[in-house]
Amino acid sequence: MTEPALSQTNSPIVAAYIERTPTSAQLFQRAQASLPSGLTHDARHIDPYPIYVERAQGSRKWDVDGHEYVDYMGGHGALLLGHNHPEVTAVAKRQLDIGTHFGACHELEIRWAELIKEMIPSAEKVRFTSSGTEATLLALRMSRGSTGKTKVIRYACHFHGWHDHFSAAYVNHFDGSAPIGVLNSVADDMIVVPPNDLDATRVAIEGGDIAAVILEPTGASWGHVPAPPEFVAGLRKLTAKHDVILIFDEVISGFRCSPGGAQAALGITPDLTTLAKIMAGGLPGGAVVGRTDLIDLISFDEDARGGHEKILHFGTFNGNPESAATGIACLEIVKNTDACAHANRAAAKLRAGLTEVVIDEKLPWGIYGTFSGFHIFTNPEKRKIDPVGFDPLAVPWQELRAGDPPIANKLRLGMLVYGVDINGWPGGMTSAVSSDDDFDQTIDAFKRTIRDMKDEGDL
Repeated sequence: MTEPALSQTNSPIVAAYIERTPTSAQLFQRAQASLPSGLTHDARHIDPYPIYVERAQGSRKWDVDGHEYVDYMGGHGALLLGHNHPEVTAVAKRQLDIGTHFGACHELEIRWAELIKEMIPSAEKVRFTSSGTEATLLALRMSRGSTGKTKVIRYACHFHGWHDHFSAAYVNHFDGSAPIGVLNSVADDMIVVPPNDLDATRVAIEGGDIAAVILEPTGASWGHVPAPPEFVAGLRKLTAKHDVILIFDEVISGFRCSPGGAQAALGITPDLTTLAKIMAGGLPGGAVVGRTDLIDLISFDEDARGGHEKILHFGTFNGNPESAATGIACLEIVKNTDACAHANRAAAKLRAGLTEVVIDEKLPWGIYGTFSGFHIFTNPEKRKIDPVGFDPLAVPWQELRAGDPPIANKLRLGMLVYGVDINGWPGGMTSAVSSDDDFDQTIDAFKRTIRDMKDEGDL
């Protein structure tokens, strides 16, 4: 097998990472023989290779070389309660002994749906899927089936899964053209609008044939490009005026911003909401929830009424007992404790600490985020930025989205060397078990990494 390609072999940070993670390097070599780029998820790409994790607990995880990390990946956002929450884990183990798939209806799916209805304001009815990507796909089908219209407005760099309708305008093809493997006819029905542009949205809606508008209500990629609440409120009024279905993609924000998601925190109720991640307690699972008339397009009563043709929807693992059991356990905790509030307070504290480091190190960077998220703007265009009161909305969305990949990669490697795992954009998510010890280690790792990058001439 070939050795991993190293693009920064003269870097002490890279050298320290390689010295620290020999078993991960060996596993990556094995992975390349069977997996494209040695990966199972694009977001796990890191140069020269990713860490391989052996176990996790609470806010921490341990790699195959025995190193401990403060974890801000959070299961790609699924683990608000941290790793292996004892109540959720106990339920998962118990359900394994009962059965993971009955090929039949079961009471757990009813209670799971009831909890979601109790918590999410827009959830009059619930339809389960196996993932967030499936949920957004189904939401589009419901919107088109209800309205008889074909086009959908989406915002550049908002993430709604990987199916054909949303392959453009997330990391590339911001003009809405079809990426490789996607039909032009599919891409043509997706209208791409700049984020937070209400006027452009109005023009697109007035152009006609718009079935729905979809967005992440906290902004693109968990607020990496934030959405001001006043924009979301204006969008609700605009879509209601024109009888256009408003879809909130709350796959990340659902049960995270608050027990009722971003819509409860913002006081803005969409027509449809897509959910996944936290709702299944760390296992696969998703759902579309919303107005009864829209969700019931799947109902067998549709054919009997002679109105709409019933929308077909299958899915081997929809509402499966294992995910339902863990989802119920997780949502009961979220509903009845301060889990969301703790994670939100933790992120605010961490953002303040990271900002102090940036100020002390005299870096024109910005630390920002809302709820339980934090983002690090590394200022690739060398703008004049005061880290105190940094406003990400004053920066073009293209710069926020693109960032500086080599700097972000080096920053992430340095943080890993000092025992902290952040997302590659760079940033991350806190949890209900994030602690002051986690923050102390994170802030120290951030400071030491910045100083190492200065020594290497990166900053």
